[in-house]
Amino acid sequence: MALMGRLLRNRRGAPEDLAWYRPNLGEGGEFEVTSGDFAHESRLDIRHAMKRAGGRDVSPALSWSGVPEGTAQLLLVVEDQDAPFGGPFVHALALLDAGIGELPSGALASGSAPEGVEMLRSSWGRGYMGPAPVPGHGPHRYVFQLFALTEPVTLTGGRSPGSAKPREVLAAARAHGRGRIDGFYERP
Repeated sequence: MALMGRLLRNRRGAPEDLAWYRPNLGEGGEFEVTSGDFAHESRLDIRHAMKRAGGRDVSPALSWSGVPEGTAQLLLVVEDQDAPFGGPFVHALALLDAGIGELPSGALASGSAPEGVEMLRSSWGRGYMGPAPVPGHGPHRYVFQLFALTEPVTLTGGRSPGSAKPREVLAAARAHGRGRIDGFYERP
């Protein structure tokens, strides 16, 4: 597996493909997102990694402040910026009630999200899926992005966001503020 990582070492996703750079999600100012489990631009602990990568799939604790007034809903998007194929890999996607100001460690587990949190489909299912970069590919940047939405996400035909693919949810959302915290993870 490490050979595959070395062969793909120069193939990485582009930062501009992140949800962060979508025009419909980039309006307004920025607010602060922090974590008690890792500092911005630091290494994520192995417990946050995917089980098959030796971790426990425990989502890190997140908290935020300075969300703009008039926010109807929050959208949390966790992406691997450095996935070598097809753009960023979505590790978690969730809609949160606007009044929520933090998520404890492990809150994004499939089937057990706290009240006011709706887990949506990610690239591989529902719930948080921890980092598991290809061994030998080098460090991957995991971007925890929170968007303050001006209105609840609605999809064409009245479909529920819970039934939609990540790209459909991201295209339908309209933000007037955003915040992020980045962490790194690497498998030798």
